[in-house]
Amino acid sequence: MIKQEIIDLARSLNLRVATAESCTGGMVSVALTDMPGASDVMDRGFVTYSNAAKVEMLGVSTDSLMAHGAVSEQVAQEMAEGALSRSAADLTVAITGVAGPGGSEHKPEGRVCFGLARKGLKTFTDTQEFGAQGRDTVRQLSRDHALALLKRSLV
Repeated sequence: MIKQEIIDLARSLNLRVATAESCTGGMVSVALTDMPGASDVMDRGFVTYSNAAKVEMLGVSTDSLMAHGAVSEQVAQEMAEGALSRSAADLTVAITGVAGPGGSEHKPEGRVCFGLARKGLKTFTDTQEFGAQGRDTVRQLSRDHALALLKRSLV
């Protein structure tokens, strides 16, 4: 099970993890803290649903929000780096996207941007186009992709 693997790998590497979540509303943190031993590695989770929360809690630049919008790799990167600098974590994952329903021509439903930050390494960003599969499905796919990113960064 990927969640337990993340906990075990992070523990073996003596790394702490934090999350910065928007459209998933804490689902990645819940998935990790459901696992035995999570307290050994999980530092905290930031749920920053609004732009104001992204700015206040994670230090996301208002200029980035204006220029790129909340659903962008730039903002996902700043969320991940902000979580890293505002926690005791060594590794963070960030998620921001359009879960639906709705979206726009430029930011369609199902577009989700991810950031993965680890101390001493360049921040990785990624965009997934999950499509208009419905809010619940997009959120679950986003959670699962974030978990896969965390695992990949630990192996």
